Amino acid sequence: MNVIITGAARGIGKAIAAAFAAQGHTLFLCARNEETLQKTCTEIQQKYSNSKLYYKVADLAIKKEADAFANWCISQATPDILVNNAGSFTPGFILEEADGSLETMLQNNVMSAYYVTKIIAAAMVQQKQGYIFNISSVAGLQAYEQGGSYSISKFALNGFSQNLRHELKNKGVKVTTVFPGAVYTDSWVGFDNSSNRIMEVEDIAKMIVACTSLSQAAVPEEIVIRPQLGDL
Repeated sequence: MNVIITGAARGIGKAIAAAFAAQGHTLFLCARNEETLQKTCTEIQQKYSNSKLYYKVADLAIKKEADAFANWCISQATPDILVNNAGSFTPGFILEEADGSLETMLQNNVMSAYYVTKIIAAAMVQQKQGYIFNISSVAGLQAYEQGGSYSISKFALNGFSQNLRHELKNKGVKVTTVFPGAVYTDSWVGFDNSSNRIMEVEDIAKMIVACTSLSQAAVPEEIVIRPQLGDL
């Protein structure tokens, strides 16, 4: 299968890329930092030589770059799976956030997925099959301390996913929204996870790959996955 993954240079995106590469799929990866993305691709390719990896640097919050990436993917191969993982996290209180915080979070966490999906999903509809994963957060399900604009953006992504699911269910294209709780990514640098208090990025990757093995008749519309001891 041909798998498109955004925000693939590190964290959850990198783990998802490695999980699909382990199965020998062809990957089309994207991130903003070329050095980190290239390093990730080299690392995965060396470990899983049966998989083919291609990458393109782009800031998907910018429509022109998002469109260019999506069209590049389509020009290379027929898209089977799209994982919208690109985004950013900045904690804060609504009344204390700097001007522009909400706009930045919406562009990074919602519009990036919206831009790419419009082009990739259209190709999937044409071939009457495909699978789209939108990586959200439990912050998109309920308010929490210092959620601020980040939480608002994840609620918006949830709305986008629900509408996308409704529009595509009769067109052969699946849509799953993933709501992870605390996962050990760069956002948790310095946190002592020796007791496995929070999840590993591989947990999210394994869940997504498992979904793709289901029959065409089945789709997990929403997946909420939290640490065993609950949210922090």
